[in-house]
Parts: sequence; C-alpha cells; structure tokens
Amino acid sequence: MTQDTSDTRRADLVLANHILVNEGVLDGFGHISVRDAARPNQFFIARSMAPGLVTLEDIVVCNIDGAVIDAQNRRTYVERFIHSEIYRARPDVQSVIHSHSPAVIPFGVTSARLRPICHMSGFLGVTTPVFEIRHSAGESSDLLIRNQLLGKALAELLGNAAVALLRGHGNVVVGTSIQQSVFRAIHTEKNALLQSQAMQLAAAAGSVGDVMYLTDAEAKAASDMNDEHLDRPWQMWKRQVNHA
Repeated sequence: MTQDTSDTRRADLVLANHILVNEGVLDGFGHISVRDAARPNQFFIARSMAPGLVTLEDIVVCNIDGAVIDAQNRRTYVERFIHSEIYRARPDVQSVIHSHSPAVIPFGVTSARLRPICHMSGFLGVTTPVFEIRHSAGESSDLLIRNQLLGKALAELLGNAAVALLRGHGNVVVGTSIQQSVFRAIHTEKNALLQSQAMQLAAAAGSVGDVMYLTDAEAKAASDMNDEHLDRPWQMWKRQVNHA
C-alpha cells in the first residue's frame, strides 16, 4: 500500500484534477485541494488555471488563512477561502472540491432538494444544504467566495455534511481522503441527473411526490459500504487519465 505523504498527496492532486475534468465535474473552472499530510494547517491547490492543464509544477501551498506560500509568488484561485475555512472548521476533512457540476445547479435554485436516489450517493444524507450568499454578502455580489467571512459562512452551513450546494454557483464536496472527495463529487453529479430524470418520470405519471429516496439509515449503510471500495473506481479513473 502506498504511504500517504505530502508528495503522494501532491501527485494525487494533479491526477484528481484530470479525473474530474474527464468525468464532467470540472471544466475550465472549479478547483480541488488536499490537506498537507505533514502540516495540517496547510493545503495544496493548483495555481489559478484550468484544472485539465494542471501539472505537479503548478501546485502551490496555502495556509489555513488562505494566504499563498509560494517562492515564485504565483496566485491561486480567488475562492481559496472555500478550502481554508472548511479545513479550519473540519479537522476530519482532507480534501475539498468546488465545482460548477451542471446537473447539480438546478437543485440550488429551486425548491427541489438534492437527495440520495441510489446506493452510490448515500453520502448525501437525507437532504443537502444550500448556501445562500445573499445572507452574508447582500444582493449585489458576484456569488464568489472571495474572503474569509464568506468562507466561514459556507463552512458553517456545510456543518458535518459531505456536500453543500451554492445557490446559482455549483457545490462544494469534502472527503476524508482525496479518493473519497473525488468519488463523492462524481456521484453527486450523477445523482442529480438521475434524480431529475426520476422527478420527470414521476411528474409524467401524475405522481410528483412518488420518487423513492434512500432513508437516512440506508444512506449511511450504503455510504459506509462504498467507502470500503474507493480504490476500485480510483484505479479505473486513473487508468483512463493515463491513457487519454
């Protein structure tokens, strides 16, 4: 088994950027980070660039305040405070992803709440919280989490959940490993697509409320089971990236 070190986490971070692009979660925008294994109050993230182009040389270090520590004075993403404030609030979290995952967006701007519809997305729990930036930044923001105050508000809304939606702006996904966060981000997108399809079928049949979601107990049991097998999809996604 590969030892979990800062170097392996940096390498996995590069790989994760490419996996998430391949799986349609990230495109030219969005970002993923991983906590430094040796210094828990720091995390690794790419410099400000398209995720699909990230290489090992593009990785920078940020501290828990969101300040970039880089000898080349490179900048990272404006929304690094999503990452720093979640790491501050959640010692269990080792990786954070922010994406504009397309199928998820409608669930942040309607009364329909994202809920687990299949066993692969049990980590969503009974319902997924939605961050309304107007409560913290008023009604004229650009929706970006561009400072510590907004990052803290988002972290508080996330609480102990695995996923939170950002109204009109995508979602944030966390994990206790980079493999878990990637798995969750991909299956959050897939669950949103399946849920939309199920809701449409139910509406066509005249039974809008007749979609069967996982119970809280089912969701937890399914999530625990999937966590035992994270390396299976990770190795497949890794191979697909290496062969691309």
